[in-house]
Amino acid sequence: MPFRFTPLGIDGLMLVEPTKFGDERGFFMETYKRSEFIRAGITGHFIQHNHSMSTRDVLRGLHYQLEPHGQGKLIRCIRGAVFDVAVDIRRGSPHFGKWVSAILSDENCQMLYIPVGFAHGFLTLSDEAEIIYSCTAEYSPEHDRGIRWDDPDIGIKWGYERPILSSKDANLPLLRDAEVNFIYKERP
Repeated sequence: MPFRFTPLGIDGLMLVEPTKFGDERGFFMETYKRSEFIRAGITGHFIQHNHSMSTRDVLRGLHYQLEPHGQGKLIRCIRGAVFDVAVDIRRGSPHFGKWVSAILSDENCQMLYIPVGFAHGFLTLSDEAEIIYSCTAEYSPEHDRGIRWDDPDIGIKWGYERPILSSKDANLPLLRDAEVNFIYKERP
């Protein structure tokens, strides 16, 4: 199996570790294989791919899109390192408002799968970092929403108190005031 899938304690969130084959010439690894992902319970179909570059201390997030344009995401850092975070924002979830994090880097090659119903953000830990991510829905500006990175009710331990934010991200609402239309459905 070219992947190891590790559940992260909140239903649907998964750390994905590809197998990296290397020799003196370099390396090869599969970063996505539909049959393996389906076997692991990741059934979303990716239809948009994004590439983002950020400098040290930039924090992007916490972002999500409302239904019916909710996005599942498969995130991978291809240069540098990021502290990547997912927050459960599904009403009725036993983990509502809880967060999970992973350090994604070009060295560890790990990926984070975030299903629909979670807000996503990351803090750049290296001088520069590039992430690529695949989404299960196209970007829809009218459904684009977010939550403050420093919401005290969520309590994310970013390890940094003054990140560089966009004006949009600096003015996002707290989760208790945010528009959220995701409903938790227990997996079979």
